[in-house]
Amino acid sequence: MEIDKAIGESDDKRLKTKYNNAIFVIKRALALYSIEEVAFSFNGGKDSTVLLHLLRAGYFLHKKEQTCSNGGLSSFPVRTIYFESPSAFTEINAFTYDAAQTYNLQLDIIRQDFKSGLEALLKANPIRAIFLGVRIGDPTAVGQEQFSPSSPGWPPFMRVNPILDWSYRDVWAFLLTCKVKYCSLYDQGYTSIGSIHDTVPNSLLSVNDTSSKEKFKPAYLLSDGRLERAGRVKKIASLKNDVDTESQKHEVLLASVIAVGDEILSGTVEDQLGLSLCKKLTSVGWSVQQTTVLRNDIDSVSEEVDRQRSTSDMVFIYGGVGPLHSDVTLAGVAKAFGVRLAPDEEFEEYLRHLISEQCTGDRNEMAQLPEGITELLHHEKLSVPLIKCRNVIVLAATNTEELEKEWECLTELTKLGGGSLIEYTSRRLMTSLTDVEVAEPLSKLGLEFPDIYLGCYRKSRQGPIIICLTGKDNARIDSAAQTLCKKFKKDVFVEIK
Repeated sequence: MEIDKAIGESDDKRLKTKYNNAIFVIKRALALYSIEEVAFSFNGGKDSTVLLHLLRAGYFLHKKEQTCSNGGLSSFPVRTIYFESPSAFTEINAFTYDAAQTYNLQLDIIRQDFKSGLEALLKANPIRAIFLGVRIGDPTAVGQEQFSPSSPGWPPFMRVNPILDWSYRDVWAFLLTCKVKYCSLYDQGYTSIGSIHDTVPNSLLSVNDTSSKEKFKPAYLLSDGRLERAGRVKKIASLKNDVDTESQKHEVLLASVIAVGDEILSGTVEDQLGLSLCKKLTSVGWSVQQTTVLRNDIDSVSEEVDRQRSTSDMVFIYGGVGPLHSDVTLAGVAKAFGVRLAPDEEFEEYLRHLISEQCTGDRNEMAQLPEGITELLHHEKLSVPLIKCRNVIVLAATNTEELEKEWECLTELTKLGGGSLIEYTSRRLMTSLTDVEVAEPLSKLGLEFPDIYLGCYRKSRQGPIIICLTGKDNARIDSAAQTLCKKFKKDVFVEIK
């Protein structure tokens, strides 16, 4: 079979792994269901074109194992469903019908909406499983596995997703390696095709040309697969900067800090990162409302992130990031948002530049990021981007030196340390007065200056009390300090610079 032969002769180890995994899913489905009980949903796009040829190869290999024959594939008996729409591109329709004729597909043309069409089809036929060209990153892929029952309210059938973990790069590697035909729109700059009403060529493939007509490079030349849907007119809006809004100019923004690591809880390692991060956040106008240390457990991380992300403007989490069994942070973040970890093509490329000799072409666990909610924050000083999942920042730093670099880049990229925020300032007063002597005056001062944070601490039990007055208005801080000093004799308080 030409597809299996082309992949076998390829030097692309990653593609071979993806192919073998997809073929395994297909063969498994064909073993579980009879040929009359399966169908293939074909829409003429690049993903379903890949699946068409994977199914042809999978069916050939399945029959070969059953009959121990090396004969060719004379027919492809899997029922193929095509939902024809008046808003479809004529090129998609033409390619679909051409493929049906070329590969002798049993094409069922449905001119209803997807749900109604499926209900009618399944009512008339004993179909129990449908092969779909769904990939992680597609809007419909959230929560799906390679074998996933249909959603509540839909007719019952098993969704079979052989290419669920394939990336944009994998799709084009397969199509180009196998030298199969695909819809001509992809050679005209279209990278993700919907209807004629919401799809245009991807502007990232635009070619500078002196002619009046805009030209585009083919889809397989798009360097960043994360941007394949940039040609959708109604595409999902990019994640906004969560802290850079004018409405927050005078607000006190709340932050939470989460550390993940059994080594911290056991006392093996002293957590210097939490201390440093709290100082940095406070210095640029954020109020840290809670710090937490968690064990290396996905559920513990998930529960804490879910709790803190709803009460904080931003959550910072560090520790437990990497390929080890104890590195559960990203999985916990994904679970907190109700999504799954998915291969991220762009992030994997960064990792390959760093650890190329350790990349085998198989699945890279470090390149699995929470699907649909991850934004990579690029900075020239960082070898890999920072990871931002909605209002959760995942830091990779393992020491204060690394944190310093990440913090510097983060404040530039997100304006955490400036722009719309007014930074905190503070004055510290030291006194030898007892706790009892200062307790009541401080309580009254707090009522008089509710906008000023009053903190008290001692460095030792017998040492002096240090009173910290913190706020965003210097004049108010000075006024509060003067009011406190007037309540006592002169020189009772000494200011600490």
